Amino acid sequence: MSKLIVSLSPHAHGSDTVEKNMYGVIIALVPALLVSLFYFGLGSAIVLATSVIACVLFEWAITKYILKREKVTICDGSAILTGLLLGFNLPSNLPIWIIIIGALFAIGVGKMTFGGLGQNIFNPALLGRAFLLVSFPAQMTSWPVAGQLTSYLDAETGATPLAIMKTAIKTGDASLLDQLPSATHLLLGSNPTGGLGTIGEVCALALLLGLAYMLWKKIITWHIPVSIIATVFVFSGLLHLANPIYADPFAEILTGGLMLGAIFMATDYVTSPMTGKGQLIYGVAIGLLTVVIRNWGSYPEGMSFAILIMNAFTPLINTYIKPKRFGEVVSKNG
Repeated sequence: MSKLIVSLSPHAHGSDTVEKNMYGVIIALVPALLVSLFYFGLGSAIVLATSVIACVLFEWAITKYILKREKVTICDGSAILTGLLLGFNLPSNLPIWIIIIGALFAIGVGKMTFGGLGQNIFNPALLGRAFLLVSFPAQMTSWPVAGQLTSYLDAETGATPLAIMKTAIKTGDASLLDQLPSATHLLLGSNPTGGLGTIGEVCALALLLGLAYMLWKKIITWHIPVSIIATVFVFSGLLHLANPIYADPFAEILTGGLMLGAIFMATDYVTSPMTGKGQLIYGVAIGLLTVVIRNWGSYPEGMSFAILIMNAFTPLINTYIKPKRFGEVVSKNG
């Protein structure tokens, strides 16, 4: 007589795995990677290779010799992805030793201190970038100008669109915004008037291609990126209508790390809310914080700090925004 064995839920298993999703995001980053190699050349290759190798080696060493775990998780793609995203948030002329410090902080403090993948509170790559920005502000805000395909440490630097926007607000001179590249230049990634920004933020179109791929493969949902971009567009549009010293909404969404952050950083599985409603709240808050920091904060860019702030609120959002429990009895009034 055969026995009926009933195991604990879940009883149905999907085809998604950590490796599949991590490498899916890496594939989505390929268009932006190719664009960065075109614009930054050797500088981009050195920064990204250093960041990825350092992140993988630090995760391997910490897992094996500090946490003393038998299973090393460097093949699941998470360390590679952290290295790529950290590199995408750095200028292409950043010295190698600073990149290594950032990788150590991202993996060692941002990820492994909390127990590894799935347990970290903050996005490791953004935490590494924020640490470097506070520790090495001069090196982290030196931007190579367009057209230097092999630029590295000796690159000529220039002001980014975000810096121009910030100067216009500080001086109250709206005419400075005329120096901004056109929407077409911002969409395609070229800036004939100054610096390009970080490696991964230069071409909005390449990032949007990555978004389309991840939505097609159902790696992420639309809730977070759309709510962030829409909130920034509306809020910055209202500011622009109220006072022309604030940049128009198209400039706001196409400059800096907004697209990179909204598509690839804020959508991190571990540090973002689980429900669609929670993700919308999370995205709107990030959009509002980004505009506030950009326009009234000390730094021209606010995307990284906005995401990290909302990472801290993710557990609270998950607590109060929950899906209906299976079998829950709804009370009837009257």
